[in-house]
Parts: sequence; C-alpha cells; structure tokens
Amino acid sequence: MYAFAPLSRRAALALGALLATLLAAGCADPAASPVWQPGAGGGAPASSAAPEPKAISLSATGDIIMGNAPNRLPPNGGEGFFDSVRKALAADLVMGNLEEPLTVDTGTGKCGPNSTRCFQFRAPPEYAAHLADAGFDLLNQANNHGYDFGPKGYENTQKALEEHDLAHTGAPDQITVVEVEGVKVAVAGFSSYVWSNSLVDIAKAKKVITKAATMADIVVVQVHMGGEGSDKTRTRPGTEMFLGENRGDPIKFSRAMIDAGADLIVGHGPHVLRGMEFYKGRLIAYSLGNFAGGGGSLSNSGRLGWGGVLKVSLNPDGSWAGGSFASTYMNGIGKPTIDRDDRGLGLIRELTELDFPETGARFDDAGKISPPDGE
Repeated sequence: MYAFAPLSRRAALALGALLATLLAAGCADPAASPVWQPGAGGGAPASSAAPEPKAISLSATGDIIMGNAPNRLPPNGGEGFFDSVRKALAADLVMGNLEEPLTVDTGTGKCGPNSTRCFQFRAPPEYAAHLADAGFDLLNQANNHGYDFGPKGYENTQKALEEHDLAHTGAPDQITVVEVEGVKVAVAGFSSYVWSNSLVDIAKAKKVITKAATMADIVVVQVHMGGEGSDKTRTRPGTEMFLGENRGDPIKFSRAMIDAGADLIVGHGPHVLRGMEFYKGRLIAYSLGNFAGGGGSLSNSGRLGWGGVLKVSLNPDGSWAGGSFASTYMNGIGKPTIDRDDRGLGLIRELTELDFPETGARFDDAGKISPPDGE
C-alpha cells in the first residue's frame, strides 16, 4: 500500500478549479497569461528556468495621490516625493493603490462646473516615474477615482505605468501575474464600480480568485471597500453604504476571497486605518488608510493623515512567514513620511482588539505582526 500526503490548501483549490474548467471547456489551459517580471520591460514572458522558490516579501500601501493637476502639484515636479518612505517600502513586490489617473486633461472629467461634493484628481503622466523611483512594482486602479477622466484617462494611466515597467491591476476580469524570486503572484483589484472587478457580487468575485489560484503560487486581493471618513475606523459585519453607494460587506467579502484561494487581502477606501485579522491563516488588512495626498488633495487632519506600509512574507504555498507594519503620516504638503510616534500602529492595535478580539493580528511595539494563538 502506498501512502499519499494530503494536498496543500493551494493545491486542492487549484486542482478543483482546474478540473471544473477542463470539464466545462475541454483541455484548454485556463492559466495561459503573460507573466510580469518587475524591471523586465513591460511584462515579458518569464523564463522557464526559475530558481528554487523561497518565502517572498510583499509590501502594500493605502491611497496614493501625488497631486492634482494643473494647480495643486507638489514642488519640484514631485521629485523626491517618496524619499522618506522608500526604505520602508522595499520588498520583493511593492504594491500601492493609485487613487488618481495619470493623464492629461481628457475633457471628460466627472465633475461639472457646478458640481458640489464632487472630487476628481489627476497627475501628469510623467509622475509614473516617481512611483518607479520609490520602488513600486504594481499599482491598483480599482477604486472610485480610477475613471475620474473617463476611459481615455484610465488607458493613459496604464500606458504611463507600463512606460516605467510598472504593472497594474483592477480592470474587470483582469488578473495580473508577477513573478518574483521564482514565485508567481497573482493580483486582482476589486471595488464597487463598473470599471473594476465587483466587490458587491461576491459569487462573481470568487470566480476571479478561483481562476487566479490556477495561475500563480500566491494570490493577493487589492480591494477598495467600506464607507469613508474620520469616523469610519470600525469594521463590523454587514454592508457599508456611503453617499448612497453600496461599498460592500468588508468582512464577508474578504473571508469569501480567502475561501476561494486568496492568501492576502489588502484593503483601502475609508481614508482611515482599520484593524487586521487572520482568517484560515491568511491576513486581512481591512484598510491601510491614506498614504499620500500631494498638493493637499487629501485631508491630513487627525486620523485622516495616518497611514502605513504593510509588509508580509509568504511561503510559495501562500502560508504566513512573517510581517510588520510601519506607521506613516502625510506632512503639510501631503508627502508620505515615516511616523516616529507610531500613531498608526497604535490605532490599528486598538481597533484590532475592539473588532477582532479572537481572530485579530497581534502587534509588538516594533510593529511585528503575528497570528493569534491557534491560527
């Protein structure tokens, strides 16, 4: 008799999805997709001669606005905008939520001349160079400002990013696969808007993640979810509404994505930090807050000015290998700055204890993240 070890979580999920795909569509390969390699010049196919996989590091931020053209841009053309946080960002894969198009004025801005309570943002396309200089590898466009200047502005953003070897994700059915250190990472972006994968349609979202699990070793979800404002720090069960919009059920969505095969959930949207929990051994960061608001485009008043850099290490099967949180704040001109007072860390620790007393992440004084006992 031969004894066989049980399949890992990733292998079981991927095998199930693959069998379902084969049954439905014959023997076509569902995972056929170009693989983006940071610095490889626009997503050239990966070499088949990969090194022995090992744990990789991933870092992520919340909302990034570098300025608002034409009149609210940082000094010196944005040079050095990310200098304070470059070291904190450093990882094998660096991700951010780009909360504005990088485009010229397309003439299709969403805010009319008589609009009230309407906000639209854009930065010049050349500002993609500042993201590359900071060490970013991949930017998420699935958010409420991705289409501020219409489809042309969205496409111009993708073009600007690609010209600087930056990957992007967030369009409907888009799964971006990046290979780092011999490990394939699939990233998909979600929001409640039609120009992205749907946060609200959980059944459809699960199909995206199930497919992603067949394409890569590790699956990351970028998701713009939850209500907005300084009073929106708590994470509770149920659907969140904002200005009449359904901003999803953050807990239900995040856990469903992990059930479907995700290994890390990176949340943003409320403009404030929220707690973190572990679910089935995978980390959910419900909101990383505001990271950058150049030209005063985002309020830096109190908690609205606090953000941070989440850094995690994951094994090639997606399992937890370590993590940390570095506190940041937006200075007087909206530049991200390391916060030596660790106000963000203190707030996340407090919120985590309130909202996830049993499943919440544990943080030491240096920001090291550990699963709760039993995870």
